[in-house]
Amino acid sequence: MLELSGVLGVSAVALGMVLTPGPNMIYLVSRSITQGRRAGMISLGGVALGFLVYLLAANLGLSVVFLAVPELYVAVKLAGAAYLAYLAWNALKPGGLAVFAPQEVPHDAPRKLFTMGLMTNLLNPKIAVMYLSLIPQFIDLDEGHVLLQGLALGAVQIVVSVAVNLAIVLTAGAIATFLARRPSWLKIQRYVMGGVLGVLAVTLAADTSGPVRAG
Repeated sequence: MLELSGVLGVSAVALGMVLTPGPNMIYLVSRSITQGRRAGMISLGGVALGFLVYLLAANLGLSVVFLAVPELYVAVKLAGAAYLAYLAWNALKPGGLAVFAPQEVPHDAPRKLFTMGLMTNLLNPKIAVMYLSLIPQFIDLDEGHVLLQGLALGAVQIVVSVAVNLAIVLTAGAIATFLARRPSWLKIQRYVMGGVLGVLAVTLAADTSGPVRAG
């Protein structure tokens, strides 16, 4: 049912998005460094549930809304591009935010960690853009079973994103220490992340494709 090109395409998009700085990465890194790996993994559980919510919503209803109101779909894409451009500027400007130099956060109970991880992901425009405008581009209408394709491709994204985020949680402390001892590397990390975000923002803004029917 799924074309290999679609699976590889979604994997590449998911990998590129998860490796660029955003609310999820910043929150998980902050929790892992200030409260430990266990807190980071609990927070990641909430993030993973957020992915699942987006997966179901995008494939079971939101696409119908965008087909009925294509102007709303364009607005979502442009808003997502603007958000990515904003993150790029924050990374590239003098004294910009570096992902592995997170701000101190208070210690929270497991339930709050999970809830905050969930809400951080649900309110993350980058994830909304990925499910509503990027992943649908890899659905092959000629293959049929569009809904199942959307669910399967979304599952690929979740596996890639959770795996990478888990690696980040487990290594955040070591990476932060390494970069803190090498200020020039920290600056390079900001420039690379900012450049990738800028390219994604321009690509998304220039995309003229429409929404894909999920039924």
